[in-house]
Amino acid sequence: MSRPPPPTKAGRRPPTTAARLAAAAAAYQADSVIPHCPACASPCCRLDKLVLDLDWPQVRTLWRIDQPRQSFDRQLASSGEPVEIRAANGRYYVHSKPCPAYLGPRGCSIYDQPLKPTGCTDFPVYEDAGAVIADLRCEAVDLDALRRRLAEAVGPDLSIRERADREFPFLVELSTRPTGRR
Repeated sequence: MSRPPPPTKAGRRPPTTAARLAAAAAAYQADSVIPHCPACASPCCRLDKLVLDLDWPQVRTLWRIDQPRQSFDRQLASSGEPVEIRAANGRYYVHSKPCPAYLGPRGCSIYDQPLKPTGCTDFPVYEDAGAVIADLRCEAVDLDALRRRLAEAVGPDLSIRERADREFPFLVELSTRPTGRR
């Protein structure tokens, strides 16, 4: 069983590899992806490539639904309206029409609010189970630049391994492996 690294002089443990990867992915997204959004030819907020996973408060607020959830769910099941929303397992999945918060090149009306869906924050680069996932459907993702950023974050003892998903080749997993250097 591996032990965590010893505490530093300040009494804190150094960040884990997953934490360093997550921080590097977030920094890459903030520095390279988000600034590109206003000029993007295919904004993800149009939801033509992405599916948003939402809870009831998000759906109710964004679509300005003024009926109880049970009534909305019955209407959705019977009529299929609104067509961009599908319910499953207590969640709502939205696709094919622009998000109501999308303001075009001006951005998003809920970007810095708690109502913002997690999928909007994570896309297109995010940490998942100790690896970084890059969604190449986003035109702002530069895989070489992201790989360099991650390599800097983990240091010379680890190298970055890249693997595309077989079913969804636009999803690339970047994980670490020891380099053999000491």
